[in-house]
Amino acid sequence: MSTFSRRDAMRLMLAGGAAAAVLGGTELEAAARINSVVRGVQLGAQSYSFRDLPHDQIIDQYRTVGLGEAELWQGTVEPQHLSGAALRKWRLTVPLSHYHRLREKFDRGGVLIYAYNFSFRKDMTDDEMKRGFDAARALGVNKMTASSNVSLAKRIDQWAQQYKITVGFHGHDQTQDPDEFSTEATFERALKGNSHYLGINLDIGHYVAANGDPVAFLKKWHDRIVTIHVKDRKKNHGSNEPFGQGDTPIVQVLQLVRDRGWKFPANIEYEYGRPGLDTITEMKRSVAYCRKALES
Repeated sequence: MSTFSRRDAMRLMLAGGAAAAVLGGTELEAAARINSVVRGVQLGAQSYSFRDLPHDQIIDQYRTVGLGEAELWQGTVEPQHLSGAALRKWRLTVPLSHYHRLREKFDRGGVLIYAYNFSFRKDMTDDEMKRGFDAARALGVNKMTASSNVSLAKRIDQWAQQYKITVGFHGHDQTQDPDEFSTEATFERALKGNSHYLGINLDIGHYVAANGDPVAFLKKWHDRIVTIHVKDRKKNHGSNEPFGQGDTPIVQVLQLVRDRGWKFPANIEYEYGRPGLDTITEMKRSVAYCRKALES
């Protein structure tokens, strides 16, 4: 489950041959495929990392920090000014060509959309859930990630089987709520009795904040991993920190993925933003940290 498909590879090859592309209104001549595979590990970014920057320039942001793989956050592609019923209406009525055009821009820009991050929650209707899968299919992906509820697993699995799209559940550190993904037990409850189309999007920083061991988790569950999120947090529900300043074993995790030959992406998720910090500068630092870990 945790491997790049032949279609993924073909799309990257096609992207590498693009002569020009209009990316968020900026013309890029001879847009080349961005190779951010380091020692066999695909480095990428959750597009949530660029949440404070203009979303119509998202591809330029990936190119600037040197990452060629994207886990596309729904907030990047949905209207930022809508919420609640208005956002639900938009999701149900926007033409799927909206997603087609976005995928084509990423392809021409040399950035692979590997997964669509669409979070299924208990207040969603079946039509809204279905529309999330429609959007993923329109984006040309067969993988999704989701901050969701444990109790929704069987309901999501029915759609995942119908669409043949794997959904990786994303955890936080909300250990006080048994219906939120956080500990190994919550992931295990969701996967038990459901199909192989359900998987895990392990956020190693949040997992450490929930006092889990991501190295041990990955050794046990690597065949159910869709992608990992790379960030640094302190234990005991601690703060997000610049890479290398928290308690998350980022180096050990990346080297484990490298040494075991696992092919799921390692997606940086920039979340320690503070006043005075520049997102692009901090993302470049995070990329450099990960590259050094993999090249050591």
